[in-house]
Amino acid sequence: MSSAEVLTTFKSGCAQVEIYSSAAALGTAAAGAAAALMRQAIQQRGRIRVMVGTGNSQIPLVDALVKQAIDWKAVEVFHMDEYANIEETHLASFRFWIRTRLEEKVHPGKVHYIAGDARDLDSEIARYAELLAQEPIDLAFVGFGENGHIAFNDPHVADFDDPFRVKRVTLDEACRRQQIGEGHFKDLASVPPEAITVTCSELLRAKAWICCVPELRKANAVVNALQGPVSVHCPASVVQKHPNARVYLDRDSASLLT
Repeated sequence: MSSAEVLTTFKSGCAQVEIYSSAAALGTAAAGAAAALMRQAIQQRGRIRVMVGTGNSQIPLVDALVKQAIDWKAVEVFHMDEYANIEETHLASFRFWIRTRLEEKVHPGKVHYIAGDARDLDSEIARYAELLAQEPIDLAFVGFGENGHIAFNDPHVADFDDPFRVKRVTLDEACRRQQIGEGHFKDLASVPPEAITVTCSELLRAKAWICCVPELRKANAVVNALQGPVSVHCPASVVQKHPNARVYLDRDSASLLT
């Protein structure tokens, strides 16, 4: 990715922000930066723990990342959230997303999934939290939802000092409608009302963030996250406080920035 393809760069708090001409250019740049971080960690420690965000906004990143030269056997993959009571074969399941877009293409050394359809969700939450507690996440791919959520931490449940690593949450209507707009469900009644999510405080423990936020529908979330106060009213605004975060925008998602 040449520097000529970067339209603008600036800082938002601690976060480095880059604006590109298109979602494809954004994804290529972000994948290059992610791959460099991954290769560095593997060279230094022999492995890396990566947390992968899902959804349409992360497709340009992941599609470019699987083409990068990375020792995937040294990569341990986690994901951020999953709907409650949804099967892993459901086309909207985030386990299905990661399996088909990442795992089956590059075969990481380990992939840890949240079983949203586990019979005992409390036990599943405890199991996944224990996996996360074993070592820090080196790199997290953190998207911004249309309502400013990160993972499934919608404004009404977000807590930057959350005592939990993983929790069960109710999804607000704006979040559920986003899933319809992205084509994952046919109507509001089809969208699960609850999910399991990695918390804001756990996301903040990740050593580095790469945030890909393309498309016009994310423009309000972007301006609130990057030019508004750091507040749970826009959970993504906490990116301003992360000491090693990079935010990748395209012209459309950056269109409301001043």
